[in-house]
Amino acid sequence: MFTFRKNYFFFFILLLVVEVLIAVYVHDNFVRPYIGDVLVVVLLYCFLKAFVKVPVIPAAIVVLIFSFVIETLQYFNIVDRLGLEHSKLARTVIGTYFAWEDIWAYVAGFILILIAERLLISRVKEQ
Repeated sequence: MFTFRKNYFFFFILLLVVEVLIAVYVHDNFVRPYIGDVLVVVLLYCFLKAFVKVPVIPAAIVVLIFSFVIETLQYFNIVDRLGLEHSKLARTVIGTYFAWEDIWAYVAGFILILIAERLLISRVKEQ
């Protein structure tokens, strides 16, 4: 069940760097809120797949549900309730407000995972 897959870990690190760069340097109304949320689902998926041997669809569903849970916690102001309202890191990582648009971005990330994995599996079978 536990494993180490360097390809997934590489993509996890790459996406982590991209997410940090977006968080630090991009302050717009599209890339940071939407593209960042799409990519965070892929980032979490790559992290999971780097260390746990689990099929594509269950892994993608777990990450999607996790994302929904975090978004729901935002609805209930979890950062404030935990006393972390002054932590810029907590506010950035967990988020501070619920938005239906984020839910759709997570679904888009989920779909992106399924498409990418399908293309990757097709490509491997062709070789």
